Amino acid sequence: MLILAFDTATDVATSALVSDGEVLGERSSRASTVLEDVDALLRQASAQTREIEALAVGTGPGSFTGVRIGLATARGLAFALGVPAAGVSTLDALAAGFPGALPVVDARRGEVFVLKDEPRVLEPGELEVPNGTVCVGSGAVRYRALLEAAGAEIPPDGDERHLPRARFHAQLAHDFGPADEVEPLYLRVPDADKTTE
Repeated sequence: MLILAFDTATDVATSALVSDGEVLGERSSRASTVLEDVDALLRQASAQTREIEALAVGTGPGSFTGVRIGLATARGLAFALGVPAAGVSTLDALAAGFPGALPVVDARRGEVFVLKDEPRVLEPGELEVPNGTVCVGSGAVRYRALLEAAGAEIPPDGDERHLPRARFHAQLAHDFGPADEVEPLYLRVPDADKTTE
Protein backbone atom coordinates (compact mmCIF):
# COMPACT_ATOMS: atom_id res chain seq x y z
CA MET A 1 0.00 0.00 0.00
CA LEU A 2 1.35 3.43 -0.96
CA ILE A 3 0.68 5.88 1.87
CA LEU A 4 1.22 9.61 1.77
CA ALA A 5 1.73 10.89 5.32
CA PHE A 6 2.22 14.38 6.69
CA ASP A 7 2.03 16.38 9.90
CA THR A 8 1.75 20.18 10.04
CA ALA A 9 0.98 20.58 13.77
CA THR A 10 4.40 21.91 14.79
CA ASP A 11 6.72 24.62 13.46
CA VAL A 12 8.44 22.03 11.25
CA ALA A 13 6.05 20.15 8.97
CA THR A 14 7.06 16.66 7.88
CA SER A 15 5.85 14.54 4.99
CA ALA A 16 6.69 11.07 3.73
CA LEU A 17 5.80 8.62 1.02
CA VAL A 18 5.77 5.04 2.31
CA SER A 19 5.17 1.86 0.31
CA ASP A 20 4.46 -1.30 2.30
CA GLY A 21 6.58 -0.03 5.20
CA GLU A 22 9.47 1.16 3.00
CA VAL A 23 10.14 4.91 3.13
CA LEU A 24 10.44 6.14 -0.46
CA GLY A 25 11.09 9.73 0.57
CA GLU A 26 10.73 12.15 3.44
CA ARG A 27 10.81 15.94 3.70
CA SER A 28 10.75 18.62 6.39
CA SER A 29 9.55 22.17 5.73
CA ARG A 30 6.64 24.41 6.78
CA ALA A 31 2.90 23.78 6.82
CA SER A 32 2.40 26.28 4.01
CA THR A 33 4.51 24.20 1.61
CA VAL A 34 3.11 20.74 2.33
CA LEU A 35 1.62 20.37 -1.17
CA GLU A 36 4.95 21.32 -2.75
CA ASP A 37 6.56 18.65 -0.57
CA VAL A 38 4.01 16.08 -1.71
CA ASP A 39 4.78 16.91 -5.34
CA ALA A 40 8.54 16.62 -4.69
CA LEU A 41 8.10 13.27 -2.92
CA LEU A 42 6.10 11.85 -5.80
CA ARG A 43 8.68 13.03 -8.35
CA GLN A 44 11.50 11.61 -6.22
CA ALA A 45 9.78 8.21 -6.10
CA SER A 46 8.72 8.36 -9.77
CA ALA A 47 5.15 7.91 -8.60
CA GLN A 48 1.87 9.44 -9.74
CA THR A 49 -0.84 10.87 -7.50
CA ARG A 50 -3.23 8.19 -8.75
CA GLU A 51 -0.96 5.54 -7.16
CA ILE A 52 -1.54 6.89 -3.63
CA GLU A 53 -3.82 4.44 -1.83
CA ALA A 54 -4.25 6.13 1.56
CA LEU A 55 -3.35 9.19 3.61
CA ALA A 56 -2.05 9.43 7.17
CA VAL A 57 -2.31 12.89 8.72
CA GLY A 58 -1.12 14.33 12.01
CA THR A 59 -4.03 15.36 14.21
CA GLY A 60 -2.06 17.34 16.80
CA PRO A 61 -1.94 18.55 19.42
CA GLY A 62 0.04 21.53 18.22
CA SER A 63 -0.56 24.84 16.53
CA PHE A 64 -4.30 25.30 15.93
CA THR A 65 -3.61 26.76 12.49
CA GLY A 66 -1.08 24.05 11.65
CA VAL A 67 -3.46 21.25 12.61
CA ARG A 68 -6.25 22.84 10.54
CA ILE A 69 -3.93 23.17 7.51
CA GLY A 70 -3.03 19.48 7.75
CA LEU A 71 -6.62 18.29 8.10
CA ALA A 72 -7.90 20.56 5.33
CA THR A 73 -5.12 19.36 3.02
CA ALA A 74 -5.85 15.72 3.87
CA ARG A 75 -9.58 16.19 3.23
CA GLY A 76 -8.97 17.92 -0.09
CA LEU A 77 -6.46 15.32 -1.29
CA ALA A 78 -8.59 12.39 -0.12
CA PHE A 79 -11.61 13.78 -1.96
CA ALA A 80 -9.64 14.51 -5.14
CA LEU A 81 -7.87 11.13 -5.15
CA GLY A 82 -10.76 9.05 -3.82
CA VAL A 83 -8.65 7.52 -1.04
CA PRO A 84 -9.25 6.92 2.67
CA ALA A 85 -7.38 8.65 5.47
CA ALA A 86 -6.37 7.97 9.06
CA GLY A 87 -5.42 10.41 11.78
CA VAL A 88 -2.36 9.90 13.97
CA SER A 89 -1.50 11.91 17.07
CA THR A 90 1.56 14.09 16.71
CA LEU A 91 2.61 12.95 20.20
CA ASP A 92 2.31 9.28 19.21
CA ALA A 93 4.46 9.86 16.12
CA LEU A 94 7.11 11.58 18.24
CA ALA A 95 7.09 8.68 20.70
CA ALA A 96 7.42 6.15 17.86
CA GLY A 97 10.54 7.92 16.62
CA PHE A 98 12.34 7.28 19.90
CA PRO A 99 10.70 4.42 21.83
CA GLY A 100 10.74 5.03 25.56
CA ALA A 101 11.11 8.80 25.20
CA LEU A 102 8.58 11.30 26.53
CA PRO A 103 7.17 13.46 23.70
CA VAL A 104 6.92 17.15 24.64
CA VAL A 105 5.48 19.63 22.12
CA ASP A 106 5.69 23.39 22.63
CA ALA A 107 2.10 24.58 23.18
CA ARG A 108 3.08 28.26 23.37
CA ARG A 109 1.69 30.47 26.14
CA GLY A 110 4.19 28.91 28.58
CA GLU A 111 2.70 25.42 28.21
CA VAL A 112 3.58 22.07 26.65
CA PHE A 113 1.59 19.19 25.21
CA VAL A 114 2.73 15.85 26.61
CA LEU A 115 1.78 12.20 26.41
CA LYS A 116 1.71 10.83 29.94
CA ASP A 117 -0.91 8.09 30.06
CA GLU A 118 -3.00 10.39 27.85
CA PRO A 119 -2.40 13.60 25.93
CA ARG A 120 -2.54 16.71 28.10
CA VAL A 121 -1.44 20.32 28.31
CA LEU A 122 0.44 21.72 31.28
CA GLU A 123 3.14 24.15 32.34
CA PRO A 124 6.67 22.76 31.88
CA GLY A 125 7.34 23.10 35.62
CA GLU A 126 4.39 20.80 36.34
CA LEU A 127 5.88 18.01 34.24
CA GLU A 128 7.29 15.31 36.49
CA VAL A 129 10.01 13.33 34.76
CA PRO A 130 11.85 10.44 36.37
CA ASN A 131 15.61 10.99 36.43
CA GLY A 132 17.18 10.02 33.11
CA THR A 133 13.96 10.26 31.09
CA VAL A 134 14.67 11.22 27.50
CA CYS A 135 12.36 14.02 26.32
CA VAL A 136 11.92 14.77 22.60
CA GLY A 137 10.02 17.41 20.67
CA SER A 138 9.85 21.17 20.27
CA GLY A 139 8.80 21.61 23.91
CA ALA A 140 11.81 19.63 25.11
CA VAL A 141 14.08 21.92 23.09
CA ARG A 142 12.38 25.13 24.25
CA TYR A 143 12.34 24.15 27.92
CA ARG A 144 15.65 22.26 27.88
CA ALA A 145 17.14 24.01 30.94
CA LEU A 146 14.05 23.43 33.06
CA LEU A 147 13.66 19.78 32.04
CA GLU A 148 17.36 18.97 32.40
CA ALA A 149 17.35 20.55 35.87
CA ALA A 150 14.51 18.13 36.70
CA GLY A 151 16.68 15.17 35.58
CA ALA A 152 15.55 14.74 31.97
CA GLU A 153 17.90 14.07 29.07
CA ILE A 154 17.32 16.06 25.88
CA PRO A 155 18.92 15.19 22.51
CA PRO A 156 20.84 18.09 20.89
CA ASP A 157 18.92 20.86 19.14
CA GLY A 158 18.36 19.97 15.48
CA ASP A 159 18.30 16.23 16.22
CA GLU A 160 15.69 14.57 14.00
CA ARG A 161 14.18 12.88 17.05
CA HIS A 162 12.60 16.25 17.90
CA LEU A 163 10.41 16.04 14.77
CA PRO A 164 7.13 14.13 14.50
CA ARG A 165 8.44 12.41 11.37
CA ALA A 166 5.74 11.46 8.91
CA ARG A 167 7.19 7.98 8.35
CA PHE A 168 5.89 7.12 11.82
CA HIS A 169 2.44 8.47 10.98
CA ALA A 170 2.32 5.98 8.11
CA GLN A 171 3.55 3.21 10.42
CA LEU A 172 0.96 3.98 13.12
CA ALA A 173 -2.00 4.65 10.81
CA HIS A 174 -4.93 2.24 11.02
CA ASP A 175 -8.71 2.39 10.72
CA PHE A 176 -8.60 4.18 7.39
CA GLY A 177 -11.88 5.78 6.46
CA PRO A 178 -13.43 8.98 5.13
CA ALA A 179 -11.05 11.93 5.62
CA ASP A 180 -13.85 14.16 6.88
CA GLU A 181 -14.19 11.84 9.88
CA VAL A 182 -10.59 12.43 11.02
CA GLU A 183 -10.82 14.65 14.09
CA PRO A 184 -8.20 17.08 15.39
CA LEU A 185 -6.72 16.56 18.83
CA TYR A 186 -7.13 19.89 20.60
CA LEU A 187 -6.28 20.02 24.28
CA ARG A 188 -7.47 23.57 24.84
CA VAL A 189 -9.90 26.03 23.34
CA PRO A 190 -8.49 28.11 20.44
CA ASP A 191 -7.95 31.81 21.23
CA ALA A 192 -10.65 32.75 18.70
CA ASP A 193 -13.25 30.78 20.67
CA LYS A 194 -12.50 32.32 24.05
CA THR A 195 -14.99 34.78 25.40
CA THR A 196 -14.20 37.61 27.73
CA GLU A 197 -16.21 38.16 30.83
